[in-house]
Amino acid sequence: MQLQINTNGEFQHTLAANISINGVGIHSGHTVEMTLKPAEPNTGIYFQRVDLPGSPSVKADVDNVVDTTRSTTIEANGARVSTIEHLMAALVGCGVDNAVVEINAPEVPILDGSAAPFVEAILAVGTRQQDAPKVWYTLQHNISFVDEGKKVEMVALPYHEYRINTLIDFNSPVLGTQHAAITNLDQFAQDIAPCRTFSFFHELEYLLDHNLIKGGDINNAIVVVDRPVTEEQVQRISKVFKKENVRVAEGGILNNLDLRFPNEPARHKLLDVIGDLALVGVPFKAHIIANRPGHSSNVAFAKKIKEHIKKNKNKQSIPVYNPNMPPVMDVHAIEKKLPHRYPFLLVDKIIELTEKHVVSIKNVTYNEPFFQGHFPGNCVMPGVLLVEALAQTGGLLTIPDDPENDYDTYFLKIDNCKFKNKVVPGDTLILKMELMNPVRRGICEMKGTIFVGEKLVAEADMVAQIVKKPKVKV
Repeated sequence: MQLQINTNGEFQHTLAANISINGVGIHSGHTVEMTLKPAEPNTGIYFQRVDLPGSPSVKADVDNVVDTTRSTTIEANGARVSTIEHLMAALVGCGVDNAVVEINAPEVPILDGSAAPFVEAILAVGTRQQDAPKVWYTLQHNISFVDEGKKVEMVALPYHEYRINTLIDFNSPVLGTQHAAITNLDQFAQDIAPCRTFSFFHELEYLLDHNLIKGGDINNAIVVVDRPVTEEQVQRISKVFKKENVRVAEGGILNNLDLRFPNEPARHKLLDVIGDLALVGVPFKAHIIANRPGHSSNVAFAKKIKEHIKKNKNKQSIPVYNPNMPPVMDVHAIEKKLPHRYPFLLVDKIIELTEKHVVSIKNVTYNEPFFQGHFPGNCVMPGVLLVEALAQTGGLLTIPDDPENDYDTYFLKIDNCKFKNKVVPGDTLILKMELMNPVRRGICEMKGTIFVGEKLVAEADMVAQIVKKPKVKV
């Protein structure tokens, strides 16, 4: 199975069509009907309990996790869904950012105990690129989680891809010490998705006594036998699973189940890590190293990563200004594109310019003409001029490079305009304008932010229209 979906794209993706999946919940034993549906950009992943009054929804987010006993369970608004980790891993591995999962039971079906059936279903319909950027977050420093009681150690290191290494060691003569790794998500479908969940034989009686694994099957879970068992114990398992000739093979695997990989259990633990860390709620890049991971530790680790990203989210969007680097456009190049002139040209140079965003610099000095009349003795740059400087910056992004024609831009709307800090002489403004949607019929929707160093001083959402100037007949 070769994954053909871009998992590192610059745009968000959703499903190209609805996907219907039916199966049985491994712990509840309920028959489950589930439909995966496309969702709007910036939705994320939601589970909707269509069997409950009002069809309440719960977002797949670490803040909504309520139980990690043998699987990951989320709950909110009266909607509770368990065993979501394999499906979440499949969505991440296939690059699906936005989807609604309609489900008529409290548990995602176990299927064969891996993520492969979900991946195959997603590949069958494909994904659709959406008209919204996909923002990958990066870490500012190492993030560690340790549970000394369970001998769990996890760390996330800053890295330019999404890389994971897992190590399991249960002091088991059958499993031994196992290691699994992926260097990027493109490997997920082929190397990780087919790996099934596993359990030790001595755990089965505990699970049965606690009314779990009602939907369990020898064929959807690897059962490891690493301790002596009696014939009576084997017969009990045989009766529960409604299977004949259940036996312990020489390799220590119940019923002689063939492993898909020699280190399939370690690979499945890696699968669980991906699914549980998807609950961070935003795509991020890091090198994850997990020693003896489990659902409870994965979720605790996900909370630490989410908190780190939340604290540093704004800092990551701040452009870096190095005055020693030559500009992309100097003031003379700017004058060739903008119709503004002194004293109303409020952009000194451009330091970044792509198809989707532009970053400009404005050096504020005491010699600005507006300081003579705006709060003399307490010089503050007028907020309307900060907005105008953003608009001029946006014009340098959106005005076409057309030597045959000249263009003007006109405001249509300004929303969410906020002034956070005052601007005074000596400040260097870093102005960033980002296209929120592609330009259509000359209409530009942009988000603007202004920084002084790492301090946010103003922000606004703007809509403007690009208008071609009529040519003057001579």
